[in-house]
Amino acid sequence: MTTIAERTKFPQVLLIEDNHGDALLVQRAFKKAAIPGNVTVAPTAEIGLCILRREGGFSHTPYPDLILLDVNLPYMGGGEFLELVKADPELRLIPVIIMSSSKAERDIQSTYKTYANGFVIKPFIAHEYDDVIKSIEDYWFQLNETPETHAPVPPAAHAKAALPAY
Repeated sequence: MTTIAERTKFPQVLLIEDNHGDALLVQRAFKKAAIPGNVTVAPTAEIGLCILRREGGFSHTPYPDLILLDVNLPYMGGGEFLELVKADPELRLIPVIIMSSSKAERDIQSTYKTYANGFVIKPFIAHEYDDVIKSIEDYWFQLNETPETHAPVPPAAHAKAALPAY
């Protein structure tokens, strides 16, 4: 295993966020970061799944090193998206960090129960996004060891890697 920063100079981030203003603040913060992440924005969970599954016009979109996911999304919610990603043997190793304005214990509990890798509260002041993204970058890109997620999961691993029922 290696850190994301050891594998690439430009980490790929998939941001699933329906609020255009929040998406712009996250993109801006990653551009200012020490290791600038290339942020792809999906305004809905359905588009996020298309990107991950390389469907439609997303066949050449790079796989993300990290997914930032809002909980409260139109149509398919963040929780349902998280369940689908973590149930998919080819996607489940991609770290998913919840970025939500919700501090509700039920949201935190439900996302961790469906295998979120972290839960971050969105800042209410625009310039604080820089600090939040810097913290994410420091931990997820430079400190935390992660498996290579771009390689497909070997077929034999599919049977062994099933998530437990809950």
